[in-house]
Amino acid sequence: MTPQVSEKLKSMEARYEELMRMVSDPAIQAEQATYRTHTKALVDLQPVVEGFQLWRSLDRQLAENRELADSDDAEMVALAKEEIPGLETRIETLEGKLKLLLVPRDPNDDRNVVLELRAGTGGDEAALFAGDLYRMYSRYAERQGWKIDVHSISENGIGGLKEVVASVEGRGVYGMLKHESGVHRVQRVPTTEASGRIHTSTATVAVLPEAEEVDVQIEAKDLRIDTFCSSGPGGQSVNTTYSAVRITHLPTGVVVSQQDEKSQIKNRQKAMKVLRSRLYEMELRKQQDAIAKERRGQVGTGERSEKIRTYNFKENRITDHRINFTMHQLQYALDGDLNELIEQMNAHVQAEKLKQATEEPGSMQ
Repeated sequence: MTPQVSEKLKSMEARYEELMRMVSDPAIQAEQATYRTHTKALVDLQPVVEGFQLWRSLDRQLAENRELADSDDAEMVALAKEEIPGLETRIETLEGKLKLLLVPRDPNDDRNVVLELRAGTGGDEAALFAGDLYRMYSRYAERQGWKIDVHSISENGIGGLKEVVASVEGRGVYGMLKHESGVHRVQRVPTTEASGRIHTSTATVAVLPEAEEVDVQIEAKDLRIDTFCSSGPGGQSVNTTYSAVRITHLPTGVVVSQQDEKSQIKNRQKAMKVLRSRLYEMELRKQQDAIAKERRGQVGTGERSEKIRTYNFKENRITDHRINFTMHQLQYALDGDLNELIEQMNAHVQAEKLKQATEEPGSMQ
């Protein structure tokens, strides 16, 4: 265990003991709001402190066994040497768990998400790439046992997607997908390219944590709701009723359209879900910019104009530019096997958060 981690754990243990004394004080018990705040802090600190105390006990046992292993008592030497490997393994495992507990958990990790993909620069090739990315995330979702519900989709007529907005529901969706937001770049030879020249195109991905009504307060007076007839590709009429919905949030200018359902009520519900998620993400970004530069230091600004990953078909290569990680299994990834890419990204972020947690005296206390 590094000195920084050890000192951090000691300070958390001291804070835990201080809180124990405070919640035992009748004066604080009488102040219900303060008492609840302190007891919640105790609950949050308890697994860390108990883990640290167990680690310290095991570390003492290991030191004693190593001392006995150098003694003149042959029987004790044999017994001590037999126990040492098991103690070392338990300590190593416990250190890993303690490091994870030191990392502040993102409260949004268990949320469902609204996934938005749009073709970027590159015309039809960009739309084809956006379609590839949507299939990739769909297959990954299937592997994870998640459910995808398409809100809106716009095709380009040759198998590509100009835009798709969908909900992804399941366990830990946002925690796994949140670092996929950004510009994805593809380098490949289009099927229409006779000379074999490699083209570069882009598509944008946005992963928005799904917001509940309690997360975002939306006033009816701040909404303009327009209805119109749904239409399919090429202007073909889907139905002749005004079932399609366009909602404009006047204070921010955010516009959401929904026309996949035949029911105006269902379209309105879906549009409101997307609107809440977009407004919630905007609020999260404001908070992040105001309280920390953490995300910039770890994974870039998170702005959708930033290139995060390149898919090179000729070299069968995917490169994540934020962490300088490259893998040569492009087709596996496009088939939905994103585990290595996502795990590498999450491990990098966890390491940076742990570094921050151990360097900042006041964090996690």
